[in-house]
Amino acid sequence: MTLKTARLVVATAAFALAVPTPVVLAQPAPTASSSLAQVQRHLREVGNMTADFTQTDRRGRSVTGQLILKRPGRVRFEYAKPSTLLIVGDGRALTMIDYSVKQVSTWPIGNSPLSVLLNPDKDMSRFAKPVPSADPNLVLVSARDPKHPEYGVITLAFSRMASAPAGLMLQGWNVVDAQNNPMTVRLANQRFGMQISDKAFSWRDPRPRQKN
Repeated sequence: MTLKTARLVVATAAFALAVPTPVVLAQPAPTASSSLAQVQRHLREVGNMTADFTQTDRRGRSVTGQLILKRPGRVRFEYAKPSTLLIVGDGRALTMIDYSVKQVSTWPIGNSPLSVLLNPDKDMSRFAKPVPSADPNLVLVSARDPKHPEYGVITLAFSRMASAPAGLMLQGWNVVDAQNNPMTVRLANQRFGMQISDKAFSWRDPRPRQKN
């Protein structure tokens, strides 16, 4: 898996994610504004979260790993072997490390659509909108920075689940880069509320040290 391919995890999006539908009682169809407000409440209620993820690119190639999330701003994508990639957000910047080639890339969190997941205090009504879904138990929300369309769109998928924070369970998202290359991330084994040390968002720099 190349460094360019991995960058799509934090690039841009349009979504068509098949999500397992929980069994719930029939409810009146929510309005677009109420769905968006519910997503906002979910993001604000979830301080810490871990999950297993499966990332699939446009060619159908998949890699797996573990996601660790600590709001605001901290995230870690720990790719399972044989991948040598690691993506870490420390609250200010996202850093991607490829240990196989000893390469490190860093960019501001705000330059990535993934920031919608990392900063729950943003007013989603200013940059996000619900996406129509034929499944009443599936909530899709797409978001993009109107001032920076080159960052693209991220579309989040939630299933309605009474036991989950704010009644929603984040199931994943899809991203598409500027060249219209899609990348899907699906989550499983979502867990909330555990203690997560800030050390979880540290990383080892593989670059050779400069000699004085």
